Amino acid sequence: MDAWVRFSAQSQARERLCRAAQYACSLLGHALQRHGASPELQKQIRQLEGHLSLGRKLLRLGNSADALESAKRAVHLSDVVLRFCITVSHLNRALYFACDNVLWAGKSGLAPRVDQEKWAQRSFRYYLFSLIMNLSRDAYEIRLLMEQESSACSRRMKGSGGVVSGGIETGGPGGPGTPGGGLPQLALKLQLQILLLARVLRGHPPLLLDVVRNACDLFIPLDKLGLWRCGPGIVGLCGLVSSILSILTLICPWLRLKP
Repeated sequence: MDAWVRFSAQSQARERLCRAAQYACSLLGHALQRHGASPELQKQIRQLEGHLSLGRKLLRLGNSADALESAKRAVHLSDVVLRFCITVSHLNRALYFACDNVLWAGKSGLAPRVDQEKWAQRSFRYYLFSLIMNLSRDAYEIRLLMEQESSACSRRMKGSGGVVSGGIETGGPGGPGTPGGGLPQLALKLQLQILLLARVLRGHPPLLLDVVRNACDLFIPLDKLGLWRCGPGIVGLCGLVSSILSILTLICPWLRLKP
């Protein structure tokens, strides 16, 4: 109960709840359309989705300043790759929120002359760049953890004989020096890398959640920018999943990837 009280007290939590409801409406509207629901019901769902979207834009007013502050903190990270990825991601998020604020002013009637289509395209472009940086950061962290895990496995298996870095056995039938053994060796290496990746992600839930969340979010700007048409059903499902994962990280702060 205490965790829920702390969660509901955060404005970010309210925005995430609205986001989950918005994409749930998108998914529901797609399902209703496919099953031939009445046009009136579909219209009501679309209107609700629009109201939730506008409400989210209101809750995000001022988020550009928060993103800029996060970028300033990320500049001091010691790891060069993390510093670059996180800083650029936050800067793109700041620009995304700024465009989003302009869109809110246009949709709310405060700035009726705003070209909403142009600003929407700009906001989704910055959103896409931010997600690409987030996924690049995730890939870098995964690579570091896989190298650490591989080195630890090699140290544990050292002395057992016929083992090289990464735990790949050498020599014998199908080895790299055996004619025709190249393909089986490659398949074995690939299998071991997949197992190592699964072990790393299983042992680091915050990283796993961040990868899934960013991967789901990636479909949204790709669809909106016309780079990869996924359809409202896929966009709604991915948005709903990423929103639920975001809410989970707010309720359980230890699931948030740091820094």
